[in-house]
Amino acid sequence: MKLDNQVVQSLRVLSIDMIEKSKSGHPGLPMGAAPAVTALWKNHLKFSPTNPEWFDRDRFILSAGHGSALLYSLLHVFGYDLPMSELQQFRQMGSLTPGHPEYKHTAGVDATTGPLGQGIAMGVGMAMTEAHLAALYNRPNYPIVDHYTYLLCGDGCLMEGISYEAASLAGHLQLGKLILLYDSNNISLDGDLDKAFSEDVQARFRSCGWQTLVVEDGNDLEALNNAIVEAKLEKNKPTLIEVKTVIGYGSPNKAGSSAVHGSPLGAAEAALVKQNYNWDLPPFTLPEEVEELKEVYRKQGAQLENEWFETLQRYYQEYPELQEEVEAVVYNSLPANWDHALELYNEDHKAAATRDASGTALNQISKNLPTLFGGSADLASSNKTMLKNEGDFTASNYAGKNIWFGVREFAMGGILNGMALHGGVQPFGGTFFVFSDYLRSAVRSAALMGIPVTYVMTHDSIAVGEDGPTHEPVEQISSFRAMPGVTVIRPADANETAESYRYALSQKDNPVMLVLSRQNLPILPGSQEKARVGVKRGGYVLVESEGKRADVILIGTGSEVSLLVEARKELAQIGIDASVVSMPSWELFEQQSEDYRYSVLPWSNPRRLACEMGSTFGWQRYVGPDGKIIGINTFGASAPGEELMKHFGFTVENIVNQAKKIVVNAGVKLV
Repeated sequence: MKLDNQVVQSLRVLSIDMIEKSKSGHPGLPMGAAPAVTALWKNHLKFSPTNPEWFDRDRFILSAGHGSALLYSLLHVFGYDLPMSELQQFRQMGSLTPGHPEYKHTAGVDATTGPLGQGIAMGVGMAMTEAHLAALYNRPNYPIVDHYTYLLCGDGCLMEGISYEAASLAGHLQLGKLILLYDSNNISLDGDLDKAFSEDVQARFRSCGWQTLVVEDGNDLEALNNAIVEAKLEKNKPTLIEVKTVIGYGSPNKAGSSAVHGSPLGAAEAALVKQNYNWDLPPFTLPEEVEELKEVYRKQGAQLENEWFETLQRYYQEYPELQEEVEAVVYNSLPANWDHALELYNEDHKAAATRDASGTALNQISKNLPTLFGGSADLASSNKTMLKNEGDFTASNYAGKNIWFGVREFAMGGILNGMALHGGVQPFGGTFFVFSDYLRSAVRSAALMGIPVTYVMTHDSIAVGEDGPTHEPVEQISSFRAMPGVTVIRPADANETAESYRYALSQKDNPVMLVLSRQNLPILPGSQEKARVGVKRGGYVLVESEGKRADVILIGTGSEVSLLVEARKELAQIGIDASVVSMPSWELFEQQSEDYRYSVLPWSNPRRLACEMGSTFGWQRYVGPDGKIIGINTFGASAPGEELMKHFGFTVENIVNQAKKIVVNAGVKLV
């Protein structure tokens, strides 16, 4: 136990040193929770420090991301490529040790955390993915997918509503390989926890179907180890291990108080703490026995990884028909023919809502993409996200592809992030676009991490109709366009919808939000030929002008593009030559070369009209000072969709009148 205690103290002191040097950070959690993570990492966690991305490793998420100094200390002590020099640059510009853990930035960080509670939902998503892939691909004597998901959370995480949403679903799904360590110290940032929180957490989790365990003394390494062993023995329930700790343990003047939660101890207090720990080494120095552990865990991890790869090779020999699929899972790639079933549509095809076209595309893709995995927040029948003949993902059928998230939009967003972080699946989730606000923070986290999640957002505008303004998105599309790292695509017909999926599922570096109509839309002239390239470029000329230069350029997205096409025909009858630009994605359009963007929207032609059933915010960049925007900057109303569109000016007649004004004001003479 002496070595174990040295590891505990090393984690505590390294965390203190990092925070003191940076004069910024949260020392309380590392000082209190160091024994719990020592018991986990030293005795249970399956990992390979030399290959942090090893597929069959256990996952560890620090949901209480403000305790990042503890995670960085763990990574350093257990042999990851995080040198002491980086710990000394904690919270500094360009370091590998930012204030909260960041996925893809620091080797060994399995998820970006900080917004409290989201780590729990991401852990649920990881555990769901492990269970799903194990059910699909494990065979007798070949447990090629066999790992646990561990979480460390604090009181703040459990006060956030997302934690309850996610825990409820995890218990319902009986995710026995999900283990949550709860750093229970009765302190939050502002003070004592009982000012705002007094519920029986264990009763809550038991009601959700979890096993609950308690370690009364958070410094008791033997009790901590035994609790983790017991948690792993429970195969049909996730486990909560409540660990009673003292925040800032060892601090004579601040332990057990909010004073140690989010501020450095100060030089004098830090010195007293080290005396209490019997620690006399210089800052950022470890005992020799702890230093030697790094190589021990590197060798141990490499051996575990090699044994797994040997098992995988034997698996391929016995099940050669599964090798291509499993390799796609392990390396997070797509099979060569995954999109071959996607249909193209001509103008003779029946008009269809883009939500219906989305449902068709998902089912076509599912035929050749076995790892397509997702569902809806209790709106699958309306979002059209149900994969036919693929079964439901349930506690008795983890091989099912259809996830019933329930009315848990925020948890769904976090769970989708966990699925993408785990890898091996192509996750998607759906709800009404107006409810995207419920999962906004999870979308932001996905964008920050640069992970490929596909959001299926239907009922995209005031055309929702009778449900009224509570269900009619207005500001949502401009707000998500303003979010860095998110690609928003609002397709105008079935061809653009299919191409939106081709883009969304083929890239690996950012989330994609598909914004889809409830009302039927015709197949646009030319989209069958042009959408394949046009959608991935974000915008394209759908209908060319008759002359060398259009009298007016009509620009739109989604359902409004068909209105523009009809308006163009009427404008031609009064001698106005218009072109029509479909711009499903601003983000993709802005990534194109200047030459391409100018070929679609030549600045030599300032006569432009944009039309979109959403906020006008941001459209000025495309119409310029002389253009016009038909949009909506108020909330909607409750009435049939067609009446609302007419009331708010989304008609062919209004488009023609507004375009005519642009042309006349520019001095163009009408024939």
